[in-house]
Amino acid sequence: MKKTASAHWQGGIKDGKGTISTQSGVLSQSPYGFNTRFEDKPGTNPEELIGAAHAGCFSMALSKELGDAGMTAESIDTQAEVTLDKADGGFAITAVHLKLSAKIPGADREAFEKAVESAKTGCPVSKVLNAEITLEATLEN
Repeated sequence: MKKTASAHWQGGIKDGKGTISTQSGVLSQSPYGFNTRFEDKPGTNPEELIGAAHAGCFSMALSKELGDAGMTAESIDTQAEVTLDKADGGFAITAVHLKLSAKIPGADREAFEKAVESAKTGCPVSKVLNAEITLEATLEN
């Protein structure tokens, strides 16, 4: 299975601008640029998109792991905080911190923690990232 996305860029790094589109059409010429990446201007940026992909991937992987352990979540809410640091003369994504809040009636704490760790290391986005991945999990019964 292959999924595609595309980016168009015009101009220099600071004064240029670009758009990002996805095969599904969820993103269609969404603007991005230096100012959306480093200056908190409206628009998206690659780190935000990686964070969304990681949060979504982890949440789905956790749902599967919970199901394998005989549990079904009423809700799984995951935030991903992506850290972009200057390193080696350029920039690198150095860390992703996942913050999970899950509501699973009658959940076994030990089975939950095992499922969380399996999802964290096993989701495809975690596998592709060359960054430290940390996780903070809260369980509501």
